Amino acid sequence: MNIAEANQIFRRSIIRGFFEPRLADLDFKKSLVLHPKIPDGGMTKRSLLHIFFDVQTGSDYPDGDEWFILDMLFPHDIQMPDAIKGPEYFTTIPAGDATYWHHRELVRYKYGKSKKLSESINFLVSKYDKLCVMLEPLEAEIN
Repeated sequence: MNIAEANQIFRRSIIRGFFEPRLADLDFKKSLVLHPKIPDGGMTKRSLLHIFFDVQTGSDYPDGDEWFILDMLFPHDIQMPDAIKGPEYFTTIPAGDATYWHHRELVRYKYGKSKKLSESINFLVSKYDKLCVMLEPLEAEIN
């Protein structure tokens, strides 16, 4: 087994054993939305934004067992206001004939020998909530 495979297995274990149960405790549910690039299922609290865990990106790095990429997908092909476009908020992701919006964030859950799982889940949830508030004005357009 190479380092990329080992890191992907480790990441999935952390996600399934810690992040998904903690998110479920915070009223997140399994998402019915499929991500155009990430094969694993996601989670959502609101239909506006769906969380996916990218275990493949960067898995070939030696410290790939300490972090993963969080991808928050807004699965609606609509015009996004300029104020929330860009790397800090939302960028496009092609999905067949449609173009969706997503936000990617590196989540580091381990620093050397110290695990920061609680801080990581707090960061993840606060970022999710912040982005959902920004998307609320678009809710009428998608319903």
